[in-house]
Amino acid sequence: MTIPACLPRQPHLTIFSVAVLCACMTLAVQPARAQVLTTLHNFTGGADGAFPIGGLTLGPAGHLYGTTVSGGNLTGECLDLGGCGGVFRLTRSAGGWTLVPLFSFSPLFGAGATPYAPVTMAPDETLYGTTSMGGSPACSFGCGTVFHLTPPSSPCLTALCPWTETVIYDFQSVADGYMPFGPVTLDAAGNIYGTTTEGGANSAGSVFKLTRSGGGWTKTTLHDFVGAGDGARPQAGVIFDAAGNLYGTATEGGDLSCASGTGCGTVYELSPSPSGWTETTLYTFEMNSVGISPRAGVIFDSAGNLYGAASGGAMGSGTVYELQPSNGGWTATVLQAFSGTGGPGASLTMDAAGNLYGTTAGSGDHFRGSVFKLTKNGSGWLFSTLHSFADDDGGGYNPADSVVLDASGNVYGTTTWGGTGNCPTHGCGVVFEITQ
Repeated sequence: MTIPACLPRQPHLTIFSVAVLCACMTLAVQPARAQVLTTLHNFTGGADGAFPIGGLTLGPAGHLYGTTVSGGNLTGECLDLGGCGGVFRLTRSAGGWTLVPLFSFSPLFGAGATPYAPVTMAPDETLYGTTSMGGSPACSFGCGTVFHLTPPSSPCLTALCPWTETVIYDFQSVADGYMPFGPVTLDAAGNIYGTTTEGGANSAGSVFKLTRSGGGWTKTTLHDFVGAGDGARPQAGVIFDAAGNLYGTATEGGDLSCASGTGCGTVYELSPSPSGWTETTLYTFEMNSVGISPRAGVIFDSAGNLYGAASGGAMGSGTVYELQPSNGGWTATVLQAFSGTGGPGASLTMDAAGNLYGTTAGSGDHFRGSVFKLTKNGSGWLFSTLHSFADDDGGGYNPADSVVLDASGNVYGTTTWGGTGNCPTHGCGVVFEITQ
């Protein structure tokens, strides 16, 4: 895919890659069920934003929150980027869904720009997130930020009531880490954890923690990736287990004999101790095995197993995999392999029954992406496609991030491209719902 001029190009980021996929059977294919896709919003590239690469966050009232990498404010440096992006909310009403822009990023070297990740909702229903650019001008387009959005303090009496942004951390330099592409995670004390894809002490990315300190925040680097062994360039965020350990993936690094010396990626664990955090590599990806290049993060099931997606390798186009703890190590199993020239690049979503949902950027009947489901079936899994996107039906295409589910099992997500919005060549993207 050719990235439109209004989208900034990012080194090492392959999230825009068009995958030409054909999903293959790993165990069995579930018989097709009637699925209905509804477009909830077509982005226009104006105040509502454009190109919602990050996925959605489901709020407690059923509202949907998300980000766009472009559109929004079109002044100053943001004009050159086609807009610095924004944060939005979709609210259900009797007549459908209404999108309200909550915040438009501007200026570039201040508020931040181009959020690639979904927002994280705190217990007080305020929002935290990252921008991949903007903030400190020490990097060419800014090193990126971590931000906090709070709603108006008084009741909103108009249709548009912007939220207030506080930049709680500006990444200061390449050595400090830059380009935080993934979402942030909050612990019970309100501390913030995340990753930078680039920079750090070894220019291979980092894991950081932000702790409240007086009236501000203090950043601590928990781990600087080396590249060999531990991995490099994490694009996803991190998750906690019940003991307070952190888990994540690195897209590159690990075994540097893989992928022409860049490494095929890792799954890692960070464990706290009085003297700091200790990194353990749980799994190292190899060519033609469980997969390569895990851009997606991992999730836990109730038994302590990890699930993730690799964007390449195996049969050529990536996998859905499971890691089970075994005799002090971890055993990897491929649950689904994809063929073609791309793969699933987003973290998986698990429902209450333990079924897995995910997206691919370019598979499906029209090679424009799909939403899939893996259903537990005894000791195996049944694969089914919930929807195949097309670029000529106005429903959007190329979903790049995870989906979320409501209590009724309805599936919500975003597509990077398509829809009816007037963005150059590709459309501005959509928010969709799939009713099962």
